[in-house]
Amino acid sequence: MKVSNKVFVVTGGGAGIGRDLVLTLLSSGASVAAVDINKIALEETLELSGGNQDKLSTHVVDITDRHGVESLPEDVIAYHGAVDAIINNAGIIQPFVKINDLDYEKIKLVMDINFYGTLYMTKTFLPYLLKRPFAHITNVSSMGGFLPVPGQSIYGASKAAVKLFTEGLHSELKDTNVKVTIVFPGGVGTNILENSGVDNLKITDESQNQKYKVLTPREAAEIIINGIEKDKFRVLPGKDSKMMDLFYRFNPKRAANVIANKLNLQ
Repeated sequence: MKVSNKVFVVTGGGAGIGRDLVLTLLSSGASVAAVDINKIALEETLELSGGNQDKLSTHVVDITDRHGVESLPEDVIAYHGAVDAIINNAGIIQPFVKINDLDYEKIKLVMDINFYGTLYMTKTFLPYLLKRPFAHITNVSSMGGFLPVPGQSIYGASKAAVKLFTEGLHSELKDTNVKVTIVFPGGVGTNILENSGVDNLKITDESQNQKYKVLTPREAAEIIINGIEKDKFRVLPGKDSKMMDLFYRFNPKRAANVIANKLNLQ
């Protein structure tokens, strides 16, 4: 689906990949409803949109609140007149600790944002998308959604849930006007690590860690939008994601051990 002249709803639009998705869509001729729980971050995104501010609406919504999400389509349509696509990008990682040391409150929060937030957005907007001549749903999983990462097991489980949910949705909607894309980003230079408590994370092989260039949020956003325009089933931003996707398919246990050996949780 070509993004020009379409209306997108983007969650996590206040920072990171989400912000660059918003700005890149605007510069490509789309209108955007940016959704985030952080009002100040959304205001910064609006300011950065420059001459495209009239095509951007901002919505302070907690996507773990189903009723709040269910009120969103009415607000978006009131501003933009329609909704053609959603990008479920919002997500958090867990502190880098083993499952045995992770409290249930953190576990629930990760699952609520990463999986249930995606679910609420999808179920809420799908009836509207089915009425459009062309529509698109893009859900952002993670390289950690197909490859186990020690210290991120709950995050990985939430993103694996997004993966299979989206793949199932793709099959259910294959004969409709709604196309579905699942995204598996590799390393992207955002501030997500700063909010996860990574002091106990040790990379044991720095040379290997630098082998694959970390994408900027703008580069990741451009790859994702290109995938949407080509109606791709799977999008893997980053050489690391592409390489580990192939490696894990070929030898899951060895691929998992490679990651485990690189990380040393204290």
